[in-house]
Amino acid sequence: MLILASASPRRQQLLRNAKIPFLVEPTHLPELAKPGEEPKSYVERLAAQKARVIAGHHLDDFVLGADTTVVAGDQILNKPVNRPDAERMLEMLSGSTHQVMTGVCLIAPRARNEVLRKELVRSKMTSVTFERLREEEIQFYTSTGEGMDKAGGYAIQGIASRWISQIEGDYFNVVGLPVALVYGMLTECGFGAEQIGSLLPAGWSQEQAEGTGLRFFLATFFAVLNGRLEVANTLAQALAKVGQFAGTED
Repeated sequence: MLILASASPRRQQLLRNAKIPFLVEPTHLPELAKPGEEPKSYVERLAAQKARVIAGHHLDDFVLGADTTVVAGDQILNKPVNRPDAERMLEMLSGSTHQVMTGVCLIAPRARNEVLRKELVRSKMTSVTFERLREEEIQFYTSTGEGMDKAGGYAIQGIASRWISQIEGDYFNVVGLPVALVYGMLTECGFGAEQIGSLLPAGWSQEQAEGTGLRFFLATFFAVLNGRLEVANTLAQALAKVGQFAGTED
């Protein structure tokens, strides 16, 4: 099973869209750059820290950590702390090109007779160009609250798309997760279609099980059987809420 060490609804939706099954177990780590730390090192370090925290109690699962930041000139722009901070960020981004960088860390399950687990840490950068924003546009946008929980204070997939004239690179990276990079890392670590089918009884196909909630039930059962109560609780809550597998499309 793949555990996503993030509460981001954007990352979760991107994995669902790609039909990559997962469970969510977020971390709550401080997201602060060290003095003089380069953006690439910063996002890769945070992604690895998030993944390692969760991997510590998911020895037999794949764990995915990610962190996204916006870089304007030599400044790292994380989530704004308040509306004035969001306004400041948009003023910096207005009429210019900035970079969005996402660090990704994938930790594979422990291998038999091996102490160390395989760990991949990589990152992706996309350039984003903003049209020049008028003061009233900045005021309007920050009043919507759309960008308050996002690095750089904006959401490319939302209202802010009206001011973005060009991107160079992976669009999904700007949303919060470079899906192609993640899938390549999963494939490299041996995560494949069998991860989805492994919870189905003999004779059942993926299509037959789709939408029935069976995979949730079986996953919860085996989690309890193996003493993984946190995973079982997450599965049970998800089953009660949506009645389908967490990694399938809503």
